[in-house]
Amino acid sequence: MARRLRPVGLDFIEVAPTRLVFAGRTTAAPEDVYRALAEEVEGWPSWFRAVTLARPTHGGAGREIKLAGGIRFQETIMAADPERRYAYRVDTTNAPGIRALLEEWLLTPSGSGTHVQWTFAADGPTAVRFALTAARPGLGHSFRSAVRTLDLRLAERRRGADQ
Repeated sequence: MARRLRPVGLDFIEVAPTRLVFAGRTTAAPEDVYRALAEEVEGWPSWFRAVTLARPTHGGAGREIKLAGGIRFQETIMAADPERRYAYRVDTTNAPGIRALLEEWLLTPSGSGTHVQWTFAADGPTAVRFALTAARPGLGHSFRSAVRTLDLRLAERRRGADQ
């Protein structure tokens, strides 16, 4: 059953009781990574294995996300700064115990590619905060795998455009 979460602003990224931060690197340019994140929402399942469905809602101002295992999110896009930042707040979810959730993707040019930082900011009772902290290794693995897969897909797209 979906529950409404506490609405939070972008400042929640800095003050959330649980903050999990992961970093990776792509050979793709920031504009290509941003396009995959923010403009090609329905493509997420092709590179982020945990995501089984992603689609824009409310004319692109929101997203519907389904994860492997049945977790669902209805989200509001909080920041869409081309080539720099993409952030969204979870408004409703069927994930138990979470009170507030905001995720942010920061993109920074790095040599001939992009440094990608994903921050997962959440609030919930002590048991939820403990569970999220315990899930850090799995979330990190999922993020790193997703960034590698996205990078491969973007490289294939570049090669196809060059031919």
